[in-house]
This record gives sequence, C-alpha cells and structure tokens, in this order.
Amino acid sequence: MKTLKTMAVALLVAFGTTVATAQTKKINAEKSTITWVGKKVTGEHTGTVDFQEGVLIFKNKKVAGGNFTVNMTTMTSTDLTGDWKGKLDGHLKSDDFFGTEKFKTSTLVFKKIADKGNGVYTVTGDLTIKGITNPVTFDLTVKGNTATANDIKINRTKYGIKYGSGSFFDNLGDKTINDDFTLNVALQF
Repeated sequence: MKTLKTMAVALLVAFGTTVATAQTKKINAEKSTITWVGKKVTGEHTGTVDFQEGVLIFKNKKVAGGNFTVNMTTMTSTDLTGDWKGKLDGHLKSDDFFGTEKFKTSTLVFKKIADKGNGVYTVTGDLTIKGITNPVTFDLTVKGNTATANDIKINRTKYGIKYGSGSFFDNLGDKTINDDFTLNVALQF
C-alpha cells in the first residue's frame, strides 16, 4: 500500500512539473498578419487574410506546439483597387477558389517540431482548407514575443482548388494560374 502511495505521489509530482513547464501564449490576432502571393502566367496578385485566433505552446522556452484558425472571409487583395479589387476578392471567396460562404475558417495544427537552434524550428502541421487536410512543412523563427514564417508554399490543388490550373485543364494559355501560392506569417503574442 505504501508503495502505491509513493508511486501516486511521484506521478503527481512528475505530471505537475510537466504542466508547470508548458506555457501557452495566445497570439494577438489584430497585430499578427498573414500575407499571400498568388502567381499566374501574366503576373501575380498579393493580399492578406486575418487570424481569428491562435496559440503557440512552449516547454522549457522552446516551441512545443501550436494551433491557429484563420478567418477566410477576411481574404482581400492588396495590389488592386476599385472594381478590379472587388472582382478578384469576390472570385477568391467563391467556390472556384476558397468557398468562404461554406468554409469560413481554415486551421493549422502543429504535429511535429524540430529545433534547429537559435530560435528556428522546422514545423510540420496539418493544414485544413475547404475541409481538406494535408501536411505542410515550414521554418518558424521565434524572437521574444514574435514569430515569423516566410515563403510557405501551399499547393492549392491538394485542397480541391483547381480553377485555372494547368495541371488539370488544357489550353489555358496566359490564363493559367500557378498551383502553388505563398504565405508569409508574422505573429505577435
């Protein structure tokens, strides 16, 4: 009986230590940014989309996890104005692309983290867009209360977004849109 009590106390102490060393830092969604670049044969478009919420989890001052939700209804282009901006923004939110009426959010959940040193981590996470989940890998750099990830390449066709893709349609000519788009993320917490 005494051995069981000793083991129970040891487990409680061990569990308590683990919990005490984990720290969840909520991002400031208003100050954190996501910018995107989508390319086509004749040029490119740039824009932003806003975070809804997110957290980074630290253990012993090192990134140990994270999860984020993006409000897809906030997607907007930044390289156009007027009617052209309205047309592009509307098209990106349509079912041809992100279908934001039905799929209002996208999520990223960290699954694997490798510490590269000097505040740089290679993160593999599950990215869900339009209800479809695929792994994505990128480097995350943490400095103080900020973190950045640049040039995250996402193949949109893996999420059922095939509009204008030369991988699925022939004879698109100069209307071909690249399958990959790029994200740059700046977090503040």
